[in-house]
Amino acid sequence: MIWNEIIAATTMTTTTITTRVRRMLEYDFMRNAFAASAMVAIVSGMVGYFLVLRGQTFAGHALAHVGFTGATGAFLVGIAPLWGLVGMTVAAGIGMGFMGEKLAQRDVAIGLVLALSLGFGLLFLHFYTAFATQATALLFGNVLAVDAETVWTLMGLGVITLVGLAVISRPLLFASLQPELAEAKGVSLRLYSILFLAIVALATAECAQIVGVLLVFTLMVGPAAAAQRMTNSVLPGVILSAVFSLAEAWLGITLAFYTDWPSSFWITLLSAGVYLATTLPRFARA
Repeated sequence: MIWNEIIAATTMTTTTITTRVRRMLEYDFMRNAFAASAMVAIVSGMVGYFLVLRGQTFAGHALAHVGFTGATGAFLVGIAPLWGLVGMTVAAGIGMGFMGEKLAQRDVAIGLVLALSLGFGLLFLHFYTAFATQATALLFGNVLAVDAETVWTLMGLGVITLVGLAVISRPLLFASLQPELAEAKGVSLRLYSILFLAIVALATAECAQIVGVLLVFTLMVGPAAAAQRMTNSVLPGVILSAVFSLAEAWLGITLAFYTDWPSSFWITLLSAGVYLATTLPRFARA
């Protein structure tokens, strides 16, 4: 008797969840949000794993702020903000890559560039105040406002980013874990630093469309840091980071739909929660 009641309750719960999901996906903007966040989350999780592994998270954060300047500058000249964001972040990523392994010792310089970039972004907004609302979306993200054209653009950029990461992943890993030995074997540390930070720049530009430039850490760093706490193996770690990122993005969007709270808030909260959960003793790496 009790078993039958449990089965009935489970069936009712499953039916209710299915109905709510189907109802949510009736809206075009929700389907666009899930599609865009899926590609961005996977890219962010995979690229973010190497970013955390190489200890360059601050550089990734700076790239997002540089991208804000590019996006606001694009408003002034009549270009889509996404392309201004991509252009500035890639240029800055390549520039940071030329710093090579000395990048870690240049946090002060990067911090100044970060602040200066935001300052120029605000100046551009001063000259074109009509786009103040879009600037807020750039800073904090608004995945529910992504249209179908942007979804396809993000997917194209995502494929390029993942292909680029796949091509350089082996020498990049070698250069990240054993830089002295890699250099002795003929691996150019500066070249792979440039290529990797260019890839990070693309991933950052995509990620900013979902959570905004101020919250890039949410999908680029949080899932990767959590994955590295759970496993020492690279491939399982990369996959786990992408899974964490995707789950946080989709669940955050779902919670935003039913609570009317910002999706970026939910995604950030979930990212922090997952990371904190991995700090518990039972999740210690073997």
